[in-house]
Amino acid sequence: MIHRRLVGPALAAALILAACGGDPPPPPQPVGPTAEELEQMRQDSIRAAEEAARLAREAAEAAERERAAAEAAMREARATLEEMVFFDYDESTLRADAEAVLRSKAGILRASPAVRIRIEGHADERGSTEYNIALGNARAEAVRQFFVSFGIDAGRFDMVSYGEERPLAMGSNESSWARNRRAEFVLTAGADQINPGM
Repeated sequence: MIHRRLVGPALAAALILAACGGDPPPPPQPVGPTAEELEQMRQDSIRAAEEAARLAREAAEAAERERAAAEAAMREARATLEEMVFFDYDESTLRADAEAVLRSKAGILRASPAVRIRIEGHADERGSTEYNIALGNARAEAVRQFFVSFGIDAGRFDMVSYGEERPLAMGSNESSWARNRRAEFVLTAGADQINPGM
């Protein structure tokens, strides 16, 4: 009887010992990237960062070129708007070269509705003061009418005549007189809103 009571627990103990005995299980396989894979990932990350920096640099350089080109176009358009035109002796009729300059101005003015201009008429020293004031005024009016014929509102232009009072060139000879028979252009509003596109 005693043997029977001892056989069950002894058998259970033998089974437990048999199960615990033998070789231990192998260690688990390492999880995660290898050293080579880590190095490759590092190199890829460096290349990606360098590429992003290159693209950012190129975008900044392109934006700077675009800004510089826009500023140059604005300067050129302003210079065109301020370019003088010249007249023949005792004439207020526009010459062909003056019309070419005014056409360039008209394109910019149509694209830049905020721009206002004062047209200043001038004459050379020959003739009376009163006559030269009237001639300078006729020259300024001829310019304004040219712009109006291009559909530009006459109200965007102020006019003044200085006659012979403000010579561009000093001297009593034809080369000086030719420089003094002119219309000048002064931007009075919208100088920062010039649209160079014509």
